[in-house]
Amino acid sequence: MEKSEDIKELATALSKAQGEMGGASKDAANPFFKSKYADLGSVVHALKQPFADNGLSYSQFPIAENDRVGVETILMHKSGQWLSNSVLFKPTKQDVQGAGSVITYARRYSLQALAGIPSEDDDGTAASAPAKARVVTADDQGWINAINAKTSKLEEITDPAYREFIKGKLK
Repeated sequence: MEKSEDIKELATALSKAQGEMGGASKDAANPFFKSKYADLGSVVHALKQPFADNGLSYSQFPIAENDRVGVETILMHKSGQWLSNSVLFKPTKQDVQGAGSVITYARRYSLQALAGIPSEDDDGTAASAPAKARVVTADDQGWINAINAKTSKLEEITDPAYREFIKGKLK
């Protein structure tokens, strides 16, 4: 993390903004895991007005280093004080769609962490709970059979999380 020499006014403004922010709505669906999540739009919606009311703004820039991509997120205050942090990940698929997916995830998680925004109905224990076993559906088995028979390729699955799930089920 990098920051301006002084962040007193920024810290005060962020504290006030956090007192005004609610959680990010889990209104986007992940069909492969039958779950809901707070997408980037929900995160921005949760912080937009409290940030504006307290003289805060942010910028996010795509960055790349070797085979990793991500974002630099900068939190700014009207006083000129700022905080900055970068996060990089290696895309599962080395193409534009893979890079775009990583950048979107990085933007959402970086902004959510920076602002201290929880997802609605997140009680903080989900991360430490054991993962529930996902039942293999007929569609999943179709992919598994096709890949094992070499009539389809794992790379044809565009969702990285779903691709990892199927990969774990292959012989």
